[in-house]
Amino acid sequence: MELSVVVSTLNDRERLLSCLDALEAETPHGTEIIVVNGPSSDGTTGVVRERDDVDVLVEISERNPNVSRNAGFEVATGEIVAFLDAEYAIEPGWYEALEDATADSADIVAGPTREADGTVPESERTQRIVGHSVTVFDGGNVAFDRTSLEALDGFDEYLESDGARDCAHRVSGLGFEVAWSPSMAVRSDVGADGGRPDPEWGTTYRALAYGLGKNYGPRPTVLGRTVGSAIRDGLSGVREIVTGDATPTGWFSDGVDVVTNAAGGFKDGVRARYADRSTRRNPNGLSVRHDRAVRIYDRR
Repeated sequence: MELSVVVSTLNDRERLLSCLDALEAETPHGTEIIVVNGPSSDGTTGVVRERDDVDVLVEISERNPNVSRNAGFEVATGEIVAFLDAEYAIEPGWYEALEDATADSADIVAGPTREADGTVPESERTQRIVGHSVTVFDGGNVAFDRTSLEALDGFDEYLESDGARDCAHRVSGLGFEVAWSPSMAVRSDVGADGGRPDPEWGTTYRALAYGLGKNYGPRPTVLGRTVGSAIRDGLSGVREIVTGDATPTGWFSDGVDVVTNAAGGFKDGVRARYADRSTRRNPNGLSVRHDRAVRIYDRR
């Protein structure tokens, strides 16, 4: 298996080093390691350039994980391209699980992302919408056969978050299969020193509405899923007000962000649907531009 691993990082030097150490220990010699950095200001460039196990360092100027993933794929040469976020370190068995799944001709392989205490966040892994069965995966731990990723034209760079969810819907639309492998696990130490940051609700709902509008058009099902999700999150916010974990002012402000961004995202999603009428539904993909990299350090 010719494997390229694209690691995206942004001001996360210490955990990036742990991620790279795990890759060096758990993957065979000859695995192509690509780090996409940027725009970091914590000395990441220097420490990565000092390592012998990183084949390519790509510097970018945008704080967008989907731009980072596309920039990494542009320089990757492997027949299988895996994407990791720098906060994750692969666990023993990760490579073997990926190798077994690709040997069975899987188009995309994904696995769990564990918290510091070993738990896996609960999520709805399989969804059904407008007649499609969609297997949702985390963009911080997923691998693609090169052919499938080229057919998708990479990730949609309009999105500042949840690019993997949008990609999962497009994967389903193109008829590719996602193999879920519990053994292809990664672990994060996020949470060990105070937990994850609060959700950015506006960004989250812009991504949700955009992805649904782009992939399925202006259907009642799309509106229903968006509104239903907003109601559930709103009720959760009310419970936090009752327990003292949130304020009414903050809850109202979040609600305004949700409504405004969901409306804007849905409008942009429908526009994007008609901008790219092909089945890949990606008017902001890999082929649209070639100026992502500010600088490339390539020692291959």
